[in-house]
Amino acid sequence: MSFKVVNVTLFPMFPFTEGEEIIRQAGGEYVGTACQTEEEILASAVNADAIIGVFTDGILTLSKETINKLGKCKMVAIPGMGYEGVDLRAATENGIIVINNPDYGAEEVANHTILLLLAAARKLIPTIEAVKEGKWDRAGFHTIRAKVLPPVFRLSKQTLGLIGFGHIPRSLVPRAKPFFSRIIVYDPYVAPKVIEEFGVVSTDLNTVLKDSDCISLHAALTEENRHMITLKHFKMMKPTAFLVNTARGGLVDAQALYTALSEGIIAGAAVDVWDPEPPQPDDPLLKLSNIIITPHISQYSIEADSKIRTNPSKDIVSVMEGGWPREIAFRNPQVKEKFLARWEKA
Repeated sequence: MSFKVVNVTLFPMFPFTEGEEIIRQAGGEYVGTACQTEEEILASAVNADAIIGVFTDGILTLSKETINKLGKCKMVAIPGMGYEGVDLRAATENGIIVINNPDYGAEEVANHTILLLLAAARKLIPTIEAVKEGKWDRAGFHTIRAKVLPPVFRLSKQTLGLIGFGHIPRSLVPRAKPFFSRIIVYDPYVAPKVIEEFGVVSTDLNTVLKDSDCISLHAALTEENRHMITLKHFKMMKPTAFLVNTARGGLVDAQALYTALSEGIIAGAAVDVWDPEPPQPDDPLLKLSNIIITPHISQYSIEADSKIRTNPSKDIVSVMEGGWPREIAFRNPQVKEKFLARWEKA
């Protein structure tokens, strides 16, 4: 068996040695190339049987026009979770399988979400800054208690709201249950019965916004839900509530978030994602004291880093050998009929 896999990457994030070895052991040719534009992707991968790449909003994209020109491509493999930069409809019409890697860092993102939830709720950053400013004396201690900490509430009396219920929030739930009295979930694409099997409550978006003390975003970014959280939604939240976002920056209207934080509409936010990334140095959100920001690192661990390289390669080899990718990774399973019709004739 002979096939060609081209890894198009905006920048060398990490060596792909483990994944490359899997492809080569199966008889495939692996090519790594740096691409900055769709034109460069097409030039590099026009003869590829499979493409590996990070296609998230604001980075690299695969539009309908480019996909239509990928005459040999059977598969697009995304080593991470975000696939919003790929035109799924065009890929399906062309008989091209699209996969992502949804489970590679679910545990890590769930842990990071807990970290951000606790840090925001316990005012971790402001209190650390107060200590650095020399306020850890008797007078300073009382200043911190009077001016920095309030209001801090007991989490065991509070409600956690989750927006989205895929692999990460399902990993998050058992971690969050010991802290919160109640967990409620909004996900219109997951049956309430499935959600309730995790011992949480399925409800609508308005209820999550109004009833939650902490809200954590876990939805995939799509054309339909870009800026799904606007100023109107922030105004529905409790003034003591916190928003955590470890999903995608584009889910939140950044100007609305700034208004909500600067005017005290909500108590604070903690985010690991931005729109676009990275933030500009003069972004007004960076100047606020009630937002915690980490640089899109929630998915990282040594173990997860390895799965970024190996999972996509294993799925590619499975398809090249006549099988299918893991069901968990299949983003357009409806492509099967088109795929078989196109490639069985080839």
